[in-house]
Amino acid sequence: MSSNEEKLPPHVLIFPLPAQGHINPMLNLAHLFCLSQFHVTFIVSEFSHRRLLKNSAVPTAFARYPGFQFRALPDGLPDDHPRAGEKFFEMIPSVTNVMVPSFKKMMIQEEFLASGHRRPVTCIVSDGSLSFVGDFAEENGLPLVYFRTAAAGYLWTLFCYPQLLQAQEIPFIGKSMDGLVKSIPGMEGFLRQRDLPIFYRVDDVNEPILKNKADVTSEIVRAQAAIFNTCEDLEGPIVSQIQKHMSRIYSIGPIHEQLKSRLVEEKAEASIVPASLWPVDRGCIDWLNLQPRKSVIYVSFGSVAVLSSEKLVEIWHGLVNSSQRFLWVMRPDSISGNDRILHELMEGTKEKGLLVEWAPQEEVLNHPAVGGFLTHSGWNSTLESIAAGVPMICWPYSGDQTTNSRFVSEVWKMGLDIKDTCDRLIVEKAVRELMVVRKDEFLERADEMAKLVKKAVSKGGSSYRNIDDLTEYIKSLVI
Repeated sequence: MSSNEEKLPPHVLIFPLPAQGHINPMLNLAHLFCLSQFHVTFIVSEFSHRRLLKNSAVPTAFARYPGFQFRALPDGLPDDHPRAGEKFFEMIPSVTNVMVPSFKKMMIQEEFLASGHRRPVTCIVSDGSLSFVGDFAEENGLPLVYFRTAAAGYLWTLFCYPQLLQAQEIPFIGKSMDGLVKSIPGMEGFLRQRDLPIFYRVDDVNEPILKNKADVTSEIVRAQAAIFNTCEDLEGPIVSQIQKHMSRIYSIGPIHEQLKSRLVEEKAEASIVPASLWPVDRGCIDWLNLQPRKSVIYVSFGSVAVLSSEKLVEIWHGLVNSSQRFLWVMRPDSISGNDRILHELMEGTKEKGLLVEWAPQEEVLNHPAVGGFLTHSGWNSTLESIAAGVPMICWPYSGDQTTNSRFVSEVWKMGLDIKDTCDRLIVEKAVRELMVVRKDEFLERADEMAKLVKKAVSKGGSSYRNIDDLTEYIKSLVI
């Protein structure tokens, strides 16, 4: 190593799955590394990079850090591919077949992205769902850190696939979906069959998607360290279970609150910038400004969910019949079937609600007019709602969301879980219960949870200490 290279900071390469819910927390991690003066190379698909340039201030925000760079690679899908709903699962094989070869070629040709002012990559922080990045790291002797962007509870349910299989708790055929799962340590008292990740709902336990998810999850132990976007107050007992298999775990979440805390502490001019892949309609903030305090229920099913027009109508009737104000985010690509239903809903919503195509979600959740969140229970949305002190009605769509919703209702007790139902009467009842009948109870509990997670990311808190330990660990890898 030259004397000049000795003075260079660590160089971290970050590789997320090219989807909004994965890019956002990993960009926040990149921002935290930039505040520690690290050099960061962030791998992003060309499709996502174009959307970021068009719809967010992320590129401008990171321009203030000379050690940061985006590297955009093709993901192998055409621009008009929806990358949502069932089509979302086409992304992994396409990324594997197209993006990975481009990544490997770039890394080798550029000698792990070294340059005159940048040392070769010190370590790779890979999305935990991308096993091929782990393969590359091992083949080239690079330290590997997995970042699991989903909840630790979700990870643990998939890690325990062999135990579920041995105990014959899967498949579910002939079993009650409300029966408690007994072979996942730490969850025996509250997790039901229906709360396991959606991938478990198969007749064949060797079904390819389930098997792949379980196999990829078990690979976490091959990494030198793992990062979780959670904290001890949310999932401490679950993280302790995972630590029996992998000791070096850094729980640094909620990462968006951690970043805000650090920016305030360092009096940085930069601010946290959401990595939106859709144009944000800020008119919804003007609308919220006109509503009474805690009177609006915010409705969003995230960046991937696609609803049938039949389900959309049931939810809409439930909201309208509840007589509560609502702000509903409805992506243009989020409806399957009769697209005309969107126009009809907008016409029928004017009196009590507002429909927008995309909203600045964190800002919305922290708005004083918002008193509840009807959510798909994606992990980012769940964390943002907890940090904002907003109670939830959980209507999970896929993946980890069925597990997250159970934690919301039964562990943290700050909301209702209406999974596996889509009936206007159930939606109406849940909205009334959250916003009227048990409003004070849920708001009090949500406020308690918000204080706990904000303490975790404040100086002296568990997540705050863990990000310091993580940066020190990465510094120790410089040789």
